[in-house]
Amino acid sequence: MSESIFKGSFTQQEAIPEDAIEAAVAVLRSGRLHRYNLAEGETGSVAGLEREYAKWQGSRFCLAVTSGGQALQIALRAAGVKPGDEILTNAFTLAPVPGAIAAVGARAVLVETDENLRLDLGDFEQKAQTGRARVLLASHMRGHLCDMDRLMAIADANGIVVIEDCAHTMGAKWNGKRSGNFGLAGCFSTQTYKHMNSGEGGLLTSGDPEFMARATILSGSYMLYERHGAGPASEAFQDLRYQTPNCSARLDSLRASILLPQLQNLESSIKRWNEHYNTVAGILKDCSAIVLPERPAKEEMVGSSIQFRIPDYQSEDCKRFLELCAQRGVELKWFGAEEPAGFTSGHHSWRYLDSQNLPQTDCILSTLFDMRLPLTFSSEDCQLIAQIIAEIVKKGRV
Repeated sequence: MSESIFKGSFTQQEAIPEDAIEAAVAVLRSGRLHRYNLAEGETGSVAGLEREYAKWQGSRFCLAVTSGGQALQIALRAAGVKPGDEILTNAFTLAPVPGAIAAVGARAVLVETDENLRLDLGDFEQKAQTGRARVLLASHMRGHLCDMDRLMAIADANGIVVIEDCAHTMGAKWNGKRSGNFGLAGCFSTQTYKHMNSGEGGLLTSGDPEFMARATILSGSYMLYERHGAGPASEAFQDLRYQTPNCSARLDSLRASILLPQLQNLESSIKRWNEHYNTVAGILKDCSAIVLPERPAKEEMVGSSIQFRIPDYQSEDCKRFLELCAQRGVELKWFGAEEPAGFTSGHHSWRYLDSQNLPQTDCILSTLFDMRLPLTFSSEDCQLIAQIIAEIVKKGRV
Protein backbone atom coordinates (compact mmCIF):
# COMPACT_ATOMS: atom_id res chain seq x y z
CA MET A 1 0.00 0.00 0.00
CA SER A 2 1.47 3.36 -1.02
CA GLU A 3 2.14 6.03 1.59
CA SER A 4 0.04 9.19 1.54
CA ILE A 5 1.80 12.36 0.36
CA PHE A 6 0.80 15.96 0.99
CA LYS A 7 1.02 18.04 -2.18
CA GLY A 8 0.21 21.52 -0.90
CA SER A 9 2.49 24.47 -0.18
CA PHE A 10 3.51 25.64 3.29
CA THR A 11 4.44 29.10 1.98
CA GLN A 12 1.37 29.90 -0.12
CA GLN A 13 -0.71 32.65 1.47
CA GLU A 14 -4.28 33.52 0.69
CA ALA A 15 -4.79 36.08 -2.08
CA ILE A 16 -5.09 39.71 -1.07
CA PRO A 17 -8.83 40.51 -0.81
CA GLU A 18 -10.44 42.18 -3.80
CA ASP A 19 -11.35 45.32 -1.86
CA ALA A 20 -7.70 45.63 -0.80
CA ILE A 21 -6.59 45.25 -4.42
CA GLU A 22 -9.03 47.97 -5.47
CA ALA A 23 -7.70 50.25 -2.73
CA ALA A 24 -4.12 49.59 -3.85
CA VAL A 25 -4.98 50.36 -7.47
CA ALA A 26 -6.55 53.63 -6.40
CA VAL A 27 -3.35 54.60 -4.59
CA LEU A 28 -1.24 53.64 -7.60
CA ARG A 29 -3.43 55.70 -9.91
CA SER A 30 -3.09 58.69 -7.62
CA GLY A 31 0.71 58.52 -7.76
CA ARG A 32 0.78 59.66 -4.12
CA LEU A 33 2.42 56.75 -2.30
CA HIS A 34 4.25 58.74 0.38
CA ARG A 35 2.24 58.87 3.58
CA TYR A 36 2.38 62.66 3.80
CA ASN A 37 1.63 63.32 0.12
CA LEU A 38 -2.05 64.09 0.68
CA ALA A 39 -4.68 66.24 -0.96
CA GLU A 40 -6.31 69.03 1.02
CA GLY A 41 -8.49 67.52 3.75
CA GLU A 42 -7.47 63.95 2.92
CA THR A 43 -6.72 61.52 5.77
CA GLY A 44 -4.70 58.99 3.77
CA SER A 45 -4.50 55.21 4.13
CA VAL A 46 -1.57 55.20 6.57
CA ALA A 47 -3.29 57.50 9.07
CA GLY A 48 -6.48 55.53 8.51
CA LEU A 49 -4.67 52.28 9.31
CA GLU A 50 -3.16 53.79 12.46
CA ARG A 51 -6.55 54.93 13.65
CA GLU A 52 -8.32 51.65 12.94
CA TYR A 53 -5.57 49.46 14.33
CA ALA A 54 -5.39 51.48 17.56
CA LYS A 55 -9.15 51.05 17.93
CA TRP A 56 -8.97 47.30 17.26
CA GLN A 57 -5.96 46.80 19.53
CA GLY A 58 -7.50 48.88 22.32
CA SER A 59 -4.46 51.14 22.45
CA ARG A 60 -4.35 54.91 22.74
CA PHE A 61 -1.70 55.42 20.05
CA CYS A 62 -0.47 53.58 16.95
CA LEU A 63 2.41 54.27 14.56
CA ALA A 64 2.82 52.52 11.18
CA VAL A 65 6.40 51.73 10.13
CA THR A 66 8.31 49.79 7.49
CA SER A 67 8.74 46.51 9.36
CA GLY A 68 8.31 44.73 12.66
CA GLY A 69 12.07 44.96 13.13
CA GLN A 70 11.94 48.72 12.73
CA ALA A 71 9.10 48.84 15.27
CA LEU A 72 11.41 47.05 17.73
CA GLN A 73 14.36 49.36 17.07
CA ILE A 74 12.27 52.52 17.28
CA ALA A 75 10.61 51.29 20.48
CA LEU A 76 13.98 50.68 22.11
CA ARG A 77 15.29 54.12 21.09
CA ALA A 78 12.06 55.84 22.14
CA ALA A 79 12.26 54.09 25.51
CA GLY A 80 15.63 55.75 26.07
CA VAL A 81 17.93 52.79 25.41
CA LYS A 82 21.52 53.96 24.89
CA PRO A 83 24.59 52.21 23.42
CA GLY A 84 26.06 49.81 25.95
CA ASP A 85 22.81 49.33 27.89
CA GLU A 86 21.89 45.77 28.79
CA ILE A 87 18.52 44.56 27.49
CA LEU A 88 16.86 41.36 28.68
CA THR A 89 15.18 39.24 25.99
CA ASN A 90 14.20 35.68 25.19
CA ALA A 91 16.83 33.11 24.33
CA PHE A 92 14.23 31.45 22.08
CA THR A 93 13.23 34.03 19.49
CA LEU A 94 13.92 35.02 15.90
CA ALA A 95 17.06 36.89 14.85
CA PRO A 96 15.37 40.31 14.34
CA VAL A 97 14.85 40.57 18.11
CA PRO A 98 18.51 40.39 19.20
CA GLY A 99 19.24 42.18 15.92
CA ALA A 100 17.17 45.17 17.03
CA ILE A 101 19.08 45.29 20.31
CA ALA A 102 22.40 45.18 18.48
CA ALA A 103 21.21 47.83 16.00
CA VAL A 104 20.76 50.39 18.78
CA GLY A 105 24.17 49.53 20.24
CA ALA A 106 22.80 47.75 23.31
CA ARG A 107 23.81 44.36 24.74
CA ALA A 108 21.34 41.48 24.81
CA VAL A 109 21.14 39.42 28.00
CA LEU A 110 19.25 36.26 27.11
CA VAL A 111 16.65 34.70 29.40
CA GLU A 112 16.10 30.94 29.46
CA THR A 113 13.10 29.28 27.82
CA ASP A 114 10.78 26.92 29.68
CA GLU A 115 9.50 23.60 28.35
CA ASN A 116 6.35 25.27 27.02
CA LEU A 117 8.45 27.64 24.86
CA ARG A 118 7.76 30.67 27.00
CA LEU A 119 10.08 33.08 28.78
CA ASP A 120 11.30 31.33 31.94
CA LEU A 121 9.94 33.69 34.58
CA GLY A 122 12.21 32.32 37.31
CA ASP A 123 15.30 33.10 35.24
CA PHE A 124 13.85 36.49 34.30
CA GLU A 125 13.29 37.37 37.95
CA GLN A 126 16.83 36.31 38.91
CA LYS A 127 18.39 38.35 36.09
CA ALA A 128 16.13 41.33 36.79
CA GLN A 129 17.21 41.35 40.42
CA THR A 130 20.94 40.81 39.92
CA GLY A 131 21.71 42.42 36.55
CA ARG A 132 21.96 45.96 35.21
CA ALA A 133 19.20 45.71 32.59
CA ARG A 134 16.24 48.05 33.01
CA VAL A 135 14.38 46.97 29.85
CA LEU A 136 12.85 43.63 28.83
CA LEU A 137 12.14 43.06 25.15
CA ALA A 138 9.64 40.22 25.67
CA SER A 139 9.26 38.10 22.54
CA HIS A 140 6.02 36.13 22.35
CA MET A 141 7.84 33.67 20.14
CA ARG A 142 5.75 31.55 17.78
CA GLY A 143 2.59 32.74 19.49
CA HIS A 144 3.27 31.55 23.05
CA LEU A 145 2.27 34.01 25.79
CA CYS A 146 3.79 33.49 29.20
CA ASP A 147 1.94 34.43 32.41
CA MET A 148 1.79 38.14 31.63
CA ASP A 149 0.39 39.05 35.04
CA ARG A 150 3.38 37.48 36.76
CA LEU A 151 5.80 38.90 34.20
CA MET A 152 4.55 42.44 34.79
CA ALA A 153 4.63 41.96 38.57
CA ILE A 154 8.31 40.94 38.36
CA ALA A 155 9.07 43.81 36.00
CA ASP A 156 7.32 46.41 38.15
CA ALA A 157 8.99 45.17 41.34
CA ASN A 158 12.41 45.55 39.73
CA GLY A 159 11.94 48.76 37.75
CA ILE A 160 11.99 46.96 34.38
CA VAL A 161 10.33 48.60 31.36
CA VAL A 162 8.59 46.00 29.17
CA ILE A 163 8.40 46.23 25.38
CA GLU A 164 6.42 43.40 23.75
CA ASP A 165 7.41 41.75 20.49
CA CYS A 166 3.98 40.67 19.22
CA ALA A 167 4.97 39.63 15.70
CA HIS A 168 3.40 36.21 16.34
CA THR A 169 0.58 37.25 18.70
CA MET A 170 -1.44 39.88 16.83
CA GLY A 171 -4.90 39.29 18.31
CA ALA A 172 -3.80 36.92 21.08
CA LYS A 173 -4.88 37.61 24.65
CA TRP A 174 -3.80 36.81 28.19
CA ASN A 175 -6.60 36.80 30.75
CA GLY A 176 -8.77 38.78 28.32
CA LYS A 177 -6.16 41.46 27.57
CA ARG A 178 -4.53 41.73 24.13
CA SER A 179 -0.83 41.07 23.77
CA GLY A 180 0.96 44.37 23.29
CA ASN A 181 -1.13 46.14 25.93
CA PHE A 182 0.82 45.03 29.01
CA GLY A 183 4.08 46.96 28.82
CA LEU A 184 5.15 50.36 27.56
CA ALA A 185 4.72 49.34 23.91
CA GLY A 186 3.65 46.56 21.58
CA CYS A 187 5.50 45.85 18.31
CA PHE A 188 3.71 44.08 15.45
CA SER A 189 4.70 42.83 12.01
CA THR A 190 2.73 42.73 8.76
CA GLN A 191 5.34 40.73 6.86
CA THR A 192 3.86 38.10 4.54
CA TYR A 193 4.08 35.22 7.02
CA LYS A 194 2.40 37.14 9.86
CA HIS A 195 -1.30 37.72 10.54
CA MET A 196 -1.82 40.55 8.06
CA ASN A 197 0.12 40.59 4.81
CA SER A 198 1.71 43.67 3.24
CA GLY A 199 4.98 41.97 2.25
CA GLU A 200 6.82 44.04 4.83
CA GLY A 201 5.44 46.44 7.42
CA GLY A 202 5.08 47.06 11.11
CA LEU A 203 2.90 48.69 13.76
CA LEU A 204 3.91 50.16 17.11
CA THR A 205 1.33 50.80 19.83
CA SER A 206 1.51 52.50 23.22
CA GLY A 207 -0.51 54.50 25.69
CA ASP A 208 2.38 56.82 26.59
CA PRO A 209 2.28 60.17 24.71
CA GLU A 210 5.93 61.12 25.26
CA PHE A 211 7.14 57.70 24.14
CA MET A 212 4.94 57.79 21.04
CA ALA A 213 5.93 61.36 20.17
CA ARG A 214 9.58 60.33 20.25
CA ALA A 215 8.82 57.20 18.19
CA THR A 216 6.91 59.24 15.60
CA ILE A 217 9.81 61.62 15.05
CA LEU A 218 12.22 58.67 14.91
CA SER A 219 10.06 57.11 12.19
CA GLY A 220 10.66 60.16 10.00
CA SER A 221 7.63 62.42 10.45
CA TYR A 222 9.29 65.59 9.04
CA MET A 223 7.36 67.60 11.67
CA LEU A 224 4.13 66.45 9.99
CA TYR A 225 3.05 64.50 13.07
CA GLU A 226 -0.37 66.17 13.11
CA ARG A 227 -1.24 64.12 10.00
CA HIS A 228 -1.09 60.85 11.96
CA GLY A 229 -4.26 58.93 12.65
CA ALA A 230 -3.59 57.81 16.22
CA GLY A 231 -0.78 59.98 17.59
CA PRO A 232 -0.43 62.19 20.64
CA ALA A 233 -1.39 65.87 20.70
CA SER A 234 1.07 68.37 19.21
CA GLU A 235 2.15 69.54 22.68
CA ALA A 236 3.91 66.21 23.24
CA PHE A 237 6.31 67.05 20.38
CA GLN A 238 7.34 70.55 21.37
CA ASP A 239 10.68 69.79 23.02
CA LEU A 240 11.26 66.30 21.60
CA ARG A 241 11.26 67.49 17.98
CA TYR A 242 14.58 69.26 18.55
CA GLN A 243 16.23 66.31 20.30
CA THR A 244 15.12 63.27 18.29
CA PRO A 245 16.73 62.10 15.02
CA ASN A 246 14.86 61.05 11.88
CA CYS A 247 15.49 57.38 11.09
CA SER A 248 13.20 57.22 8.00
CA ALA A 249 11.05 54.16 8.66
CA ARG A 250 7.64 55.31 7.44
CA LEU A 251 5.03 52.94 6.07
CA ASP A 252 3.85 53.93 2.60
CA SER A 253 0.27 54.42 1.43
CA LEU A 254 0.30 51.42 -0.89
CA ARG A 255 0.98 48.90 1.85
CA ALA A 256 -1.38 50.61 4.26
CA SER A 257 -4.16 50.45 1.67
CA ILE A 258 -4.00 46.65 1.48
CA LEU A 259 -3.81 46.25 5.25
CA LEU A 260 -6.98 48.14 6.15
CA PRO A 261 -9.39 45.62 4.54
CA GLN A 262 -7.42 42.71 6.05
CA LEU A 263 -7.91 44.19 9.52
CA GLN A 264 -11.67 43.90 9.07
CA ASN A 265 -11.27 40.13 8.53
CA LEU A 266 -8.65 39.48 11.20
CA GLU A 267 -10.96 38.00 13.84
CA SER A 268 -12.34 35.43 11.39
CA SER A 269 -8.79 34.60 10.26
CA ILE A 270 -7.77 33.98 13.88
CA LYS A 271 -10.69 31.58 14.30
CA ARG A 272 -9.63 29.64 11.20
CA TRP A 273 -5.96 29.46 12.31
CA ASN A 274 -7.02 28.09 15.66
CA GLU A 275 -9.19 25.46 13.99
CA HIS A 276 -6.15 24.36 11.97
CA TYR A 277 -3.99 24.28 15.09
CA ASN A 278 -6.51 22.22 17.08
CA THR A 279 -6.92 19.74 14.22
CA VAL A 280 -3.18 19.10 14.00
CA ALA A 281 -2.63 19.15 17.77
CA GLY A 282 -5.51 16.74 18.33
CA ILE A 283 -3.78 14.10 16.20
CA LEU A 284 -0.21 14.72 17.36
CA LYS A 285 -1.08 14.54 21.07
CA ASP A 286 -2.08 10.90 20.64
CA CYS A 287 1.51 10.06 19.71
CA SER A 288 3.32 9.40 23.01
CA ALA A 289 6.75 10.36 21.66
CA ILE A 290 5.58 13.86 20.70
CA VAL A 291 5.39 16.64 23.31
CA LEU A 292 3.22 19.66 22.57
CA PRO A 293 3.51 22.86 24.61
CA GLU A 294 0.70 23.35 27.09
CA ARG A 295 -1.74 26.15 26.28
CA PRO A 296 -2.82 27.78 29.58
CA ALA A 297 -6.51 28.47 30.18
CA LYS A 298 -5.84 32.22 30.40
CA GLU A 299 -4.20 32.28 26.96
CA GLU A 300 -6.27 33.00 23.84
CA MET A 301 -3.87 32.00 21.10
CA VAL A 302 -3.46 32.67 17.41
CA GLY A 303 -2.44 29.26 16.09
CA SER A 304 -0.85 30.23 12.76
CA SER A 305 1.97 27.77 13.41
CA ILE A 306 2.50 24.75 15.62
CA GLN A 307 5.55 23.55 17.55
CA PHE A 308 6.34 20.18 19.08
CA ARG A 309 9.29 18.34 20.59
CA ILE A 310 10.43 14.72 20.32
CA PRO A 311 12.66 14.57 23.43
CA ASP A 312 13.97 11.04 22.79
CA TYR A 313 15.56 12.02 19.48
CA GLN A 314 19.27 12.65 19.02
CA SER A 315 20.61 15.05 16.41
CA GLU A 316 20.82 12.41 13.67
CA ASP A 317 17.28 11.29 14.41
CA CYS A 318 16.05 14.86 13.97
CA LYS A 319 17.79 15.21 10.62
CA ARG A 320 16.36 11.92 9.36
CA PHE A 321 12.90 12.85 10.62
CA LEU A 322 13.01 16.10 8.61
CA GLU A 323 14.03 14.14 5.52
CA LEU A 324 11.25 11.57 5.88
CA CYS A 325 8.63 14.26 6.40
CA ALA A 326 9.92 16.20 3.38
CA GLN A 327 9.71 13.07 1.23
CA ARG A 328 6.00 12.99 2.02
CA GLY A 329 5.46 16.69 1.36
CA VAL A 330 5.52 17.94 4.96
CA GLU A 331 7.83 20.93 5.47
CA LEU A 332 9.12 21.21 9.03
CA LYS A 333 11.70 23.53 10.54
CA TRP A 334 14.11 22.39 13.27
CA PHE A 335 15.51 24.79 15.84
CA GLY A 336 18.25 22.39 16.93
CA ALA A 337 20.38 22.52 13.78
CA GLU A 338 24.02 23.56 14.14
CA GLU A 339 23.71 26.09 11.33
CA PRO A 340 20.92 28.67 10.84
CA ALA A 341 18.41 27.73 8.14
CA GLY A 342 15.71 30.10 6.93
CA PHE A 343 14.08 31.76 9.91
CA THR A 344 15.39 29.17 12.38
CA SER A 345 18.51 30.06 14.30
CA GLY A 346 19.75 29.91 17.87
CA HIS A 347 21.79 32.11 20.14
CA HIS A 348 25.01 30.30 19.18
CA SER A 349 24.59 31.75 15.66
CA TRP A 350 24.13 35.32 16.89
CA ARG A 351 27.83 36.01 17.18
CA TYR A 352 27.28 39.76 17.37
CA LEU A 353 26.11 39.04 20.94
CA ASP A 354 28.20 38.07 23.93
CA SER A 355 28.40 34.28 24.24
CA GLN A 356 25.97 33.07 26.91
CA ASN A 357 25.38 29.83 28.79
CA LEU A 358 21.76 28.68 28.34
CA PRO A 359 21.65 24.92 28.94
CA GLN A 360 17.88 24.72 29.46
CA THR A 361 17.12 26.52 26.21
CA ASP A 362 19.69 24.48 24.31
CA CYS A 363 18.12 21.25 25.55
CA ILE A 364 14.60 22.33 24.59
CA LEU A 365 15.56 23.62 21.13
CA SER A 366 17.62 20.51 20.32
CA THR A 367 14.45 18.52 19.48
CA LEU A 368 12.03 21.35 18.70
CA PHE A 369 10.16 21.32 15.38
CA ASP A 370 8.03 24.05 13.85
CA MET A 371 5.39 24.04 11.13
CA ARG A 372 3.41 26.83 9.48
CA LEU A 373 -0.37 26.48 9.15
CA PRO A 374 -1.36 28.85 6.32
CA LEU A 375 -5.02 29.60 5.74
CA THR A 376 -4.73 28.09 2.27
CA PHE A 377 -4.82 24.69 4.02
CA SER A 378 -8.16 22.93 4.39
CA SER A 379 -9.19 20.95 7.47
CA GLU A 380 -8.50 17.79 5.45
CA ASP A 381 -5.00 19.06 4.63
CA CYS A 382 -4.31 19.57 8.33
CA GLN A 383 -5.53 16.09 9.17
CA LEU A 384 -3.35 14.51 6.49
CA ILE A 385 -0.24 16.47 7.53
CA ALA A 386 -0.66 15.51 11.18
CA GLN A 387 -1.28 11.87 10.29
CA ILE A 388 1.91 11.76 8.21
CA ILE A 389 3.97 13.21 11.08
CA ALA A 390 2.44 10.84 13.63
CA GLU A 391 2.91 7.84 11.36
CA ILE A 392 6.60 8.56 10.83
CA VAL A 393 7.18 9.03 14.56
CA LYS A 394 5.19 5.95 15.59
CA LYS A 395 7.34 3.76 13.35
CA GLY A 396 10.02 4.21 15.96
CA ARG A 397 13.45 5.81 15.93
CA VAL A 398 13.87 7.10 12.41
